[in-house]
Amino acid sequence: MERRNFIRQTGLAGVLAAGAAPAIVQAQANVRWRLASSFPKSLDTIFGAADEFAKQVSAMTGGKFQITTHAGGELMPAFGVVDGVQNGTVEMAHTAPYYFFGKDETFALGCAIPFGLNSRQMTAWMYEGNGLKLMREFYKGFNIINFPGGNTGAQMGGWYRKPITSVADVKGLKMRVGGFAGKVIERMGGVPQNIPGGEIYQALEKGTIDAAEWVGPYDDLKLGFNKVAPNYGYPGWWEGGPQLDFFINQKAFDALTPEYKAIIEAAASYAHLDMQAKYDGRNPAALKTLVSGGTKLFRFPKDVMDAAFKESMALESENSASNPAWKKVHTDFAAFRRDVNLWFRFTEAGFDDYMQSARL
Repeated sequence: MERRNFIRQTGLAGVLAAGAAPAIVQAQANVRWRLASSFPKSLDTIFGAADEFAKQVSAMTGGKFQITTHAGGELMPAFGVVDGVQNGTVEMAHTAPYYFFGKDETFALGCAIPFGLNSRQMTAWMYEGNGLKLMREFYKGFNIINFPGGNTGAQMGGWYRKPITSVADVKGLKMRVGGFAGKVIERMGGVPQNIPGGEIYQALEKGTIDAAEWVGPYDDLKLGFNKVAPNYGYPGWWEGGPQLDFFINQKAFDALTPEYKAIIEAAASYAHLDMQAKYDGRNPAALKTLVSGGTKLFRFPKDVMDAAFKESMALESENSASNPAWKKVHTDFAAFRRDVNLWFRFTEAGFDDYMQSARL
């Protein structure tokens, strides 16, 4: 049977099970790519997803396809990776799409919007719903093809010099907040700042900003935010399930053989799962360490949550009226969100509510 027909008919898993992979790999050319990340190397969770991806690609090709990973600022600025991939300066990037909402608000829908989807729902929309199809249609305009590349799960709500006790406390607050959420904070009277992860500590320490959010306990402890702002808020209403992406230059991807394309997809899926597992597995112990070290937890009061929800929904509607690309993707996103939340209300939420109040 001709090799490519065999691949198409059996899929990558079938090839591996049949023992045909070594012969197929040997027939492939050596490929060398560079991956530009938006994250610092110190974070083995979020930057680590790029390393894991590259490791899997190498392993599945017997070392014939090598991808070097580069931290934000190494090859290009952390927020310059879309331009780098689009222009072919690098073959691929690993980033949070919502960083680039300034180019087009639609980028945010591929990552997270306030009061959007949680991590499982986001993955379901991408793979079982129309998410991946719609986002890929959008990214074509940037000469990019995307593959889901990790999810942090629901995030914490950031570090504050003083706890947020009401909507009034948001007024004038200079806060580092990623992506689309900054527009909501601004509508609530705050002053959002979009700062790369590796630069947040210095800005918070120097007082350039009053508050900062990143991800959650494991990363935040590593970055040392508890040393300069003792109050830790929750929940991160702007990031219920932010998905990262591997962005690949379309021409570079098209030049790959079908076998290498399948390996890229498989490696990305592995990294996508691995990142979520790392965060879910490491955050609990990190939170205990933070609290035992003096960190003060506080929950955003209802008036803050209600105000944020109101402004978020209004902003979604305004974007649909002004941006056709956003409207096309958001219409499907919103319908999926409505239906999946109804389902989760009876299952996940009901189970979680009981388990989190039970004495274990």
